[in-house]
Amino acid sequence: MSKGKFSFFKIIINAILALGPAFYVVGYTIGTGSIVTMASAGSKYGMTMLWALVLACVFSYILLRAYGRYTIVTGEGALFGIKKHIKGGKYISIGLLISLIFVEVLALVGIMGIVTDLIHSYSAMLYGGEGWNTVIVAVVISLLIYALLLIGNFSLFEKTLIVIVAIMGLSFLMTLFVTPINVIDLANGIIPSIPKGTNTALLLAAIVGTTFTAPTFVVRGILMKEKKWELSQLKHSRKDALQGVIMMFLISGSIMLVAANTLFVEGTPVDNVIVMVQLLEPLLGRFAISIFVAGILGAALSSIIPILMLAPLLISDYKNEKVGYKGKTFRMISAIVLVLGLIVPIFGARPVGVMILSQAFQVFILPVVVLAMWYLINRNDLLKDYIVSKWMNFGFIFMLFFTIGITYAAIIGLMESLKTIF
Repeated sequence: MSKGKFSFFKIIINAILALGPAFYVVGYTIGTGSIVTMASAGSKYGMTMLWALVLACVFSYILLRAYGRYTIVTGEGALFGIKKHIKGGKYISIGLLISLIFVEVLALVGIMGIVTDLIHSYSAMLYGGEGWNTVIVAVVISLLIYALLLIGNFSLFEKTLIVIVAIMGLSFLMTLFVTPINVIDLANGIIPSIPKGTNTALLLAAIVGTTFTAPTFVVRGILMKEKKWELSQLKHSRKDALQGVIMMFLISGSIMLVAANTLFVEGTPVDNVIVMVQLLEPLLGRFAISIFVAGILGAALSSIIPILMLAPLLISDYKNEKVGYKGKTFRMISAIVLVLGLIVPIFGARPVGVMILSQAFQVFILPVVVLAMWYLINRNDLLKDYIVSKWMNFGFIFMLFFTIGITYAAIIGLMESLKTIF
C-alpha cells in the first residue's frame, strides 16, 4: 500500500519536473507587474478586457513554438542565430541583449519595491504597529536569493522555480473558490471592445506587455539547449508551450476575475497591489487574503530568480557557449542586479512607476523579436524539412500588426501617464 502511494507521488513529481520550460515561461511572465495590471483592469472594467489577455496568450503560444522549433532543429539560440544568419545581425543581437537585460533589471527594481511594501503592509495588518522595515526585508530577500545562486546549478534553479510557480498558481486559483464566477461576463469579455475610461489604451497595452513578453521567447531556446532537447522532442515542445500558455492564462485570468467580482462590484478601482490587499481583506476574509498574498510573493520570487539568470543566459547564447552558473561573471552580475534592486526600498521611489517604465521598453523590443524569428524560421537552408506552415506564417502577420498597434497605443498612453507618475 505504502509502495503504491510512493509510486503515485513519484509519478506526479516526475510529471511536474518534466514541465520545466513551461514553468520557466510562467516564472518569467507572471510577476508583480502582471498582478497590478490584471487587478487594475478587473477592478476598473470588470472582465471586458479579457479578450486582450486571450489574444496575448495565443500569440505567445505561436512565438514559443517558433523559438522552440528553431533551437531544436538548428541547435542554436535565438541571439546567436540572429547574429549569424541576418545581415547586420551582430548589432541587432547586441541591441536585443542590452535592451532585454535593461528592461528586466528595471522590472526587478520595481518588483523588489512592491514586494517589500507588501510585506511591510501585510505584517502591520497581522501584528499591528508599523510593520516590518522595507530595507531590512529587501536585504534579507537579496541575501537568501544570492545564497541560492552561489550553491546552485541549473537543476536546482529549475526545481526551486517549479515549487514557487506551483505555489503561486495554486494560491491564485484557490481564491476563485471564494468569489462567484459569472459565465455571461466571461463570454462577453472574449468579445473585443475598449471600455470608456481614462487611458484605457495604455491599460490594454499593459495587459499585452505583461503577458506577451520578449525575454520569455528569447530565453525559451536557451533553456531547451540546457536540457539538451532533440528533434524527437519537437512534439513535446509544442505541448510544453501550450501548457505554459494555459498556466499563464489561468493565473492572470484568475487575478482579473477576483478583482472584477469584488472591487469592480464595490466600485473601488485600484492601481496598487498593497491597496488591493487592504481592500480585499474585509471582502474575502483573513484566510483568503493570506492565500492571495502568498500568490503575490510567489509571483515576485518566480520573477526574481529568472531575472538574475537572464544576463548570463543571454551572454552565453550570444557567444554560443555553455552557461557558467558558478563562474565569477555570473556571481558578479547577480550581485550587481540584487544591489540595484535595493534602490526603491532605500530611496523610497515609486515602484509602480518603475514597473510601467519597464513595460514601456518592452513594447519597443517586441516587434524586433517577432520579425527576427519570422525571418529565421522561413529559411529553408536552416530548418529544411521543419520549415513552418502557412498557418503559422499567417499567425506571424497578425502578430506583427498587433504588436505595432499595441506599441503605438503604449507610446500615446505613456506620454500622457508619465507626466503624472514622475
